[in-house]
Amino acid sequence: MSEQVPAELNIDEVGNIIRSVKVLAKQYRKLTGRPLGITGEVAEYEAVSRLNLELAAVRQSGYDAIRRTESNAKRLQIKGRCVLSSNPGQHVGSIDLEKTWDSVILVLLDADFELLSIWEADRNSITEALIRPGSKARNERGALSVSKFKSIGKLIWS
Repeated sequence: MSEQVPAELNIDEVGNIIRSVKVLAKQYRKLTGRPLGITGEVAEYEAVSRLNLELAAVRQSGYDAIRRTESNAKRLQIKGRCVLSSNPGQHVGSIDLEKTWDSVILVLLDADFELLSIWEADRNSITEALIRPGSKARNERGALSVSKFKSIGKLIWS
């Protein structure tokens, strides 16, 4: 049975929940030194609300949101990363070239899960970067560094 996005998704209500969860996540990190694991959900909320996107159905294989225009619909993967100064070599989550998607949105958040910037790279640019010889992480796991993603993508929100 396929789960769907509620027809009347209230993005303001979602925002209220996300703000509450951010407070809890900050408290959790302060107490344990570990992340709570909400980066993906915060990234999706920020991308959908800031870029006026439509969430895809839950567990949709390959993409998380859709950008509709009068002429087409683009399927977008959304990746989120908390950028911590203590870890400059961070990677974007795995990107599967076998799945259906048109571009990837990278949402960068600070340590408090506040939005820093949003980047987008198209499928061709990502494919070229992932298949280029030289890196096991890149070639086998579909992992790009944040800096590489930024170099092949473009800044779409700051």
